[in-house]
Amino acid sequence: MYDERTREIALAAIAAGESLNSVSKRLGISRAALRDWRDCGERPARPSECPQGGSGSLDRPSYAHLLGLYLGDGCLSRHRRDVYALRIACDDIYPRLINEAESVVRAVHPSRPVHRVQAVGYTSVLSYWKHWPCLFPQHGPGPKHRRTITLANWQQEIVANDPELFLRGLFNSDGCRVANWTTRTVAGQPKRYDYPRYMFSNESPDIMQLCQSSLDQLQIPWRMPRPNALSVARQPAVAHLDTFIGPKS
Repeated sequence: MYDERTREIALAAIAAGESLNSVSKRLGISRAALRDWRDCGERPARPSECPQGGSGSLDRPSYAHLLGLYLGDGCLSRHRRDVYALRIACDDIYPRLINEAESVVRAVHPSRPVHRVQAVGYTSVLSYWKHWPCLFPQHGPGPKHRRTITLANWQQEIVANDPELFLRGLFNSDGCRVANWTTRTVAGQPKRYDYPRYMFSNESPDIMQLCQSSLDQLQIPWRMPRPNALSVARQPAVAHLDTFIGPKS
């Protein structure tokens, strides 16, 4: 039998594209075991462990956060035996966000390991589970902006209870806090003013509307400089977002 840490390392290497033969020689694991781990992903979960329609529990605040991350930079891919891989793509220049994404995935699915797969310029936070499609019914073929994205009633309830965490996930994936500047004429002379603002960009009008709705719920004013870009620039509104989002790091 192989220990769990060895299994994690092997699965991460396979997900990164290393061949079964190479992983087998490097780690001393039989190719039969590697094929089984690759094709099965997670060990089979009992149907009752599903948080939706079963007896499994769901960390609802963490799920609100993860839903925002998924709608921004997440995807599901199907493996054999109906096991799905959840991947959250995180830019390598923001190590805190990578750690945070791993923590929130682990909070939603605590019974199995979470992997990190390095790619060029980004890290994928990866988790295998049969029940990811149950938690993300928005999953479907093609980019999200080319299909309708609507939340199920139970998802709407979770987002309404934790709009801050939902927005944190959205802005941590497809948003940023930037420094802007403008000029005003004071006593006949131009004077420069620097100010921070939040930007959120997404090509999906449905995801943009979800962001707008949560901001409205928190009474945070926003505007749309472009159809695919949302701006929060008023000083009290930026200060409010700073309390639960803040700059990326």
